Amino acid sequence: MNRPIAHRALAGLAFTLLALAGCTPKTSDDGGVAASTPITPSLIPAPAALQTGEGAFAITADTRLAASGEAATRVAQQFAAYLQSAGGPALASTQDEGKGVIRFVLESAGADKQNPEAYSLDVTPDGVTVKARDERGLFYGAVTLWQLATQGDKGGVTLPALQIEDAPRFGWRGFMLDPARHFQSVDEVKKVIDAMALHKLNTLHWHLTDDQGWRIEIKQYPKLTEIGGCRIPAGDGGKDPKTGEPRPYCGFYTQDQIRDVVKYAAERHITVVPEINVPGHATAAIAAYPELGSIDTPLVPSNEWGVFPNLVNVEEGTITFLENVLGEVVTLFPGTYVHIGGDEAVKDQWEASAREQARMREVGAKTEMDLQGYLVGRLEKYLATHGKRLIGWDEILEAKLPPEATVMSWRGIEGGLQAARQGHDVVMSPSNKTYLDYLQTASPNEPPGRPALITLQDVYGFDPIPAELEESQRHHILGIQANLWTEHTRTFARLQHNAFPRLAAVAETGWTPAAKKDFASFTARLPAQLKRYDAIGLGYAKTPFEAMIAAEDDRKAGTAKITLSNPLGYAVRYTTDGSEPKATSPAFTTPLDVKLPATVRAAAFADGRALAPASTFELTPASLLSRTDEAMAVCPDAGRLLLRLEDDGPADGERAIFNATIFYPCWQWNQADLDGIASIKVRAGRIPYYFQLAHDEPHRTFEPAKSPLGELEILGGGCKGRTLATVALPAAPNADGFLDLETPLPAGTTGRQDLCVRFTGDTRPQMWVLDRITLQPQ
Repeated sequence: MNRPIAHRALAGLAFTLLALAGCTPKTSDDGGVAASTPITPSLIPAPAALQTGEGAFAITADTRLAASGEAATRVAQQFAAYLQSAGGPALASTQDEGKGVIRFVLESAGADKQNPEAYSLDVTPDGVTVKARDERGLFYGAVTLWQLATQGDKGGVTLPALQIEDAPRFGWRGFMLDPARHFQSVDEVKKVIDAMALHKLNTLHWHLTDDQGWRIEIKQYPKLTEIGGCRIPAGDGGKDPKTGEPRPYCGFYTQDQIRDVVKYAAERHITVVPEINVPGHATAAIAAYPELGSIDTPLVPSNEWGVFPNLVNVEEGTITFLENVLGEVVTLFPGTYVHIGGDEAVKDQWEASAREQARMREVGAKTEMDLQGYLVGRLEKYLATHGKRLIGWDEILEAKLPPEATVMSWRGIEGGLQAARQGHDVVMSPSNKTYLDYLQTASPNEPPGRPALITLQDVYGFDPIPAELEESQRHHILGIQANLWTEHTRTFARLQHNAFPRLAAVAETGWTPAAKKDFASFTARLPAQLKRYDAIGLGYAKTPFEAMIAAEDDRKAGTAKITLSNPLGYAVRYTTDGSEPKATSPAFTTPLDVKLPATVRAAAFADGRALAPASTFELTPASLLSRTDEAMAVCPDAGRLLLRLEDDGPADGERAIFNATIFYPCWQWNQADLDGIASIKVRAGRIPYYFQLAHDEPHRTFEPAKSPLGELEILGGGCKGRTLATVALPAAPNADGFLDLETPLPAGTTGRQDLCVRFTGDTRPQMWVLDRITLQPQ
């Protein structure tokens, strides 16, 4: 790993990104930038230094590319391919390096140890020059030029004269992909790699093994993929819809496919870091080779999520097995690092195992964590003999750690602080700031995931170097990484939704000098980035760019007061006549009073265009009497591990999605107006309780059932209030997977109350979940 050094500052080249990005360019009839009007640069990540000059240069179909030497020619060809893939003109090469060409120049390396990812880009009326001393830097200069060139229309773009001097802040700018839970094809991985490259990210962490699947071919141990590469999904998702027979979920990468992916990434200057997770998250491996385990109970690759007790043992035979696996891994991945996991290794099985207790005495381990430390030390030595460095999750700090080991800090920043102060290199990847399987907005249109929000603002605001870290230890912070776990990300479309645009924020943090970061500037530049995403077919999330609504109804008056907003603060424009909002439609500024029924359509706008399809809100007396689970609050003090969960069926296609707290499932309608309400109707679904909670299992609670199959309970005054209604539950939902229950309210139930909905009985093996609640008038 080459650590970045400070780039050479150019006096007078600083500029105000916000001021530049705030300008609105003239557009042509088809919505693109008119060829005669120079664009305003909207670059992500923002460069270290940019200065505009006098004049302009137009890139058209007649523009030619000039490069000398194999590496520079390769970068020129990559630029041309990326430009054409985004709908830009096809640019040919030329040997003429005169006026009117785009030149890619690879200078000979100097003695000043310039950052190999640094580059300069000069645009003058006579042409464009991209220059660097390493192919990596030249490639990133080409990416910057690609971003500028894609701000125009398909016929070309006019660039202002400018000069950019640029280099990254951090040498590790990473993204973790998890095919163990839900698998991505080789083509999908390559699409991720291309998107990373166009954000100047340079490290793909590939999480190839876990409890739910082993995804890398190991020739010496074929059962790892034959057995460990398949699981039977929970519930209806694991049944063939025609025969009812079990239908496995399988997938792994052959070694030839891995070589292909690694080569593809290297061509885009991305290093692939493989992860083989031990001693925990190892159920799939133990299922394939039971002798690796710490118990005698046969295992299968799991169809549940969470923290499992299954650990590999630390006997010599298992260490030899792991060394043999790593021996094949290191031949496939030429990069410096191999990730060995080390997280969430619950030690119950080792504590109960006479063999592991004897092994502890044999190797001098006083605690089970020391035994894990012994395993990490053995693997570190093996990797070092093959020219590799070990990296692991921050739990590896809980035992003696080899000096050369690198720590990936995920449980906040504390592990990173501790590691850096001990002299270890660190990659910052805190779960509360950089985990992209957490939802990014409160929109009901979000896919399944962890509803604790990590917004675009949260991601952008994280700085990998803690303010409290001593200056002398800051060089140990290699950089930043975002992780996307895929327990709830069943499709590639959802993966793209979860990753983008938040990965753009990670990219800017990893590249741009801290002093030049500004969220207002970033959001001003983001609409141009969305147009690039559209051009290359990247399925980014639309939810951050939607218009959202909040309504306070006055049922007696037949009116509602509505508030419109956008999660990122873009201007919201609306109509109340059912028509499509336009850039000339009224902008929302203050709450609106509307007479029911009403139709409100709204969209967020920037640069004169809607950033996402318009949202339509049908407000009727009936609609305001009904709420979905997404609109319900979590019952206070009743187990707040809220998840956005997908139904287990159908086996193929779209499935219902439910918000549910898995420690104590309950839902609350705060201050529901019960005046004139005679009864309540509840629509419920049922899903498998597919969670392993390890030491958190005691936190899983539920109300005991009063009848054999449990009850639906509705309470007034919150989830600790008085019971208003109880309905016995059936053995199973209807054929469509849902159940409709209706119950009268006691006479005299009036006023505004916190209305709680819950289901009694054990949540294992299946739990009832709320889909919708409706208040039914007298």
